Amino acid sequence: MTSATANASVALTSWVVHKFGGSSVADADCFRRVAEIVEGEPHPRLAVVLSACRGVTDTLLQLVALAERQDTGYQAELSALRERHAAIARALLDREGAQLYLAALDRDCHDIEGILHTVGLTRAAAHNVRDLIAGYGEIWSTKLFHRYLEARGKRAGPIQWLDARRVIVAEWGPLGPAILWAQSQQNIARLVDRELTGTLVVTGFIASNRRGVQTTLGRNGSDFSASIFGTLLEASEIQIWTDVDGVLSADPRRVPDAKVIDSLSYLEAMELAYFGAKVIHPQTMAPAVRRNIPIWIRNTFAPQKAGTLICDRPDSKLPVKGITTIEPIALINLEGAGMIGVPGTAHRLFGALREEQISVILISQGSSEHSICCAVPSAEAERAVAVVRAAFERELREGQIQSVDLDPELAILAVVGDGMAGTPGVAAKVFNALGSAGVNVRAIAQGASERNISVVVSGKDATRALRAVHAGYYLSPHTLSIGLIGPGTVGRVLLDQLASQSARLRREFQLDLRVRGILSSRRMLLSESGVDLGGWRQAFEASEAPADIARFVDHVRVDYLPHTVIIDCTASGDIARHYRDWLASGIHIVTPNKKANSASWESYRALHEARRSSRAHYLYEATVGAGLPVIQTLRDLRETGDEIVSIEGIFSGTLAYLFNVYDGKVAFSDIVRDAKQRGYTEPDPRDDLSGMDVARKLIILGREIGLALELSDVRIESLVPAGLGDGSIEEFMGRLPRYDASMLDRLRAAQARGKVLRYVGRLTADGQATVGLTELDAKHAFANIALTDNVVRFATGRYCDNPLIVQGPGAGPAVTAGGVFADLLRLAAYLGARL
Repeated sequence: MTSATANASVALTSWVVHKFGGSSVADADCFRRVAEIVEGEPHPRLAVVLSACRGVTDTLLQLVALAERQDTGYQAELSALRERHAAIARALLDREGAQLYLAALDRDCHDIEGILHTVGLTRAAAHNVRDLIAGYGEIWSTKLFHRYLEARGKRAGPIQWLDARRVIVAEWGPLGPAILWAQSQQNIARLVDRELTGTLVVTGFIASNRRGVQTTLGRNGSDFSASIFGTLLEASEIQIWTDVDGVLSADPRRVPDAKVIDSLSYLEAMELAYFGAKVIHPQTMAPAVRRNIPIWIRNTFAPQKAGTLICDRPDSKLPVKGITTIEPIALINLEGAGMIGVPGTAHRLFGALREEQISVILISQGSSEHSICCAVPSAEAERAVAVVRAAFERELREGQIQSVDLDPELAILAVVGDGMAGTPGVAAKVFNALGSAGVNVRAIAQGASERNISVVVSGKDATRALRAVHAGYYLSPHTLSIGLIGPGTVGRVLLDQLASQSARLRREFQLDLRVRGILSSRRMLLSESGVDLGGWRQAFEASEAPADIARFVDHVRVDYLPHTVIIDCTASGDIARHYRDWLASGIHIVTPNKKANSASWESYRALHEARRSSRAHYLYEATVGAGLPVIQTLRDLRETGDEIVSIEGIFSGTLAYLFNVYDGKVAFSDIVRDAKQRGYTEPDPRDDLSGMDVARKLIILGREIGLALELSDVRIESLVPAGLGDGSIEEFMGRLPRYDASMLDRLRAAQARGKVLRYVGRLTADGQATVGLTELDAKHAFANIALTDNVVRFATGRYCDNPLIVQGPGAGPAVTAGGVFADLLRLAAYLGARL
């Protein structure tokens, strides 16, 4: 026999253990599904361990509690349990099989009723009585499944019901049930033929002690049973069937995009289980770990899915396998100069807590030994503080220890993965993600194995922290909760651009740009899961919610999404006045609105101070040059040490269009009207013609190079005729033709001198700023541009003989929206998205 044939023979004759949880055997349909899974298994030797039907164990224990209170309601509850199992039996078995099953069930129910009657008389139930009652659920489910599997006749070989009470011998101690392996091995050798090729149907959860009295294996006991039988039968693998697709990278209720982890090491699974992840309990894995038996976690309701493999050496490329939390917890901090260099302080602290049976979840201590803190369950926090203060009463009284403080309502976030060991930058990702999400870290702990990084955060920040770190390791999409203000000329185009690209960004870059609110001056649309951008117009028009900016912002900013972004596509000074408060609260802002950055110098400084203090991002490239990289170019020049001598250019795409088109053949007022209809002008064309828009852009650029400019410092030539500054837009447009002649005269005069008219803004390093209509030579760089081009010329120390020029379309909804979109993607990259 070849080596490969020998290995195949061993694999065929080894046992495989399957365990099905309560949700997998909840009703008749579930039993059918389990039978199909078992019958589909190619292995000739199967051990099938079953839990009680869903909720039955809890109900049985409730019967005991009712009897202790002498509440005869336990009789009705027991009858309901009997009827539930009878209904499943009648649905699965033929008449004769159901009658045989029900006869045994009725005997059990009669025995239970007698025991409960005795409990009612004594008003107390011993621990072994509780174990006896609690174990009936597994007896009922396995006997029913045994009869059903036999009746189907599709499984080759004998099908044997095995009572685990006759096999597993366990004694309870401080660490839970300890298995007496020698006795258990002797029992299974006696009850299961060594040469048996067939199927064992095994009761989970229950066992016996060395005196033969029934006991249980505790919560998650059926998983423990599977691991024990896997060891006793020398199984090649164990499959745990539940109601999830495998071990998830995070709690899907809090991180909807949590992924199924392909494989885990035993140690990774233990770490995740300790920190509350839905994995089998570390203790239940121990027998399988000792024998190096692989464990699969699979979904009864989706058996076609691969599930998660837990083994000694998993083949997985993920450095981080899971991120989970324990909450609520509290931190106890012991602090004092008298602790420095004094041996035994930690021993006294943890000894005092141990004596009171208070579990310590996490420990953190600085190398200075000035303080030591530990995390305990919130329910034990007040008692723990009292215990520690009592233990250090003398040191507190004499001032050697300054304080014993309690920090409540916290959560521990744990990042787990073998791949983190020896990998630089892993911890940095955790803290960068938390910092970007505005989550403060209270304490840190990491073992020398580097398998786990644990941080303590505020309980209210736990979900946001979980999502931020999960996305930071690209285990789920980076999600930005977006509120868009101003679905008008630019805003509606931006929403359409987002609609066209959102699926691609999510698919290729795991970036979820989730628009959760749209606000205009009259109404707003709010969505918890995100607006369907394909039909946002109809949904927005159908919304009856009146505009309420405070409610809008509160909706967009939620604790469970790590990053909040307000996109302001208005030109409103009222909206801009909110920026400071939004930034101070950690909300990121992306905008083409120039009002905030060109407001008073005092307001500008306060705005950017709020940004710096909160570490929120404020992106406004589109305020100057729409989608052109004007501000970024200026920053690059300054940050690389170049000296800015002057900045000049055509900063208004609107005015560039007007004077590129205006040749005297069409009246100036008609060109203005046409530009407005094309969306090239602001809603009120006077905002462009006044020169104020260009002046604001000069202010923004001046402040970028450190000039404390105010709007009053800019000399502005307005093209709004005297007397037309007030009144409605319609009145202005109606009266503008009266002034066409004066503009024509000015054009003819320039043409006579071989010049062209261009509206130019100029700024020098010493703060001289001018805006106005200028005559330029026909060969000037500003004289030969496309219709709506902006062109900006930087004269610098490096670019002195041949100034640096940035040129391109500077007006129109599409390019402005594109500039805002680019800023939004830049923000996503700052926050950790992999673009």
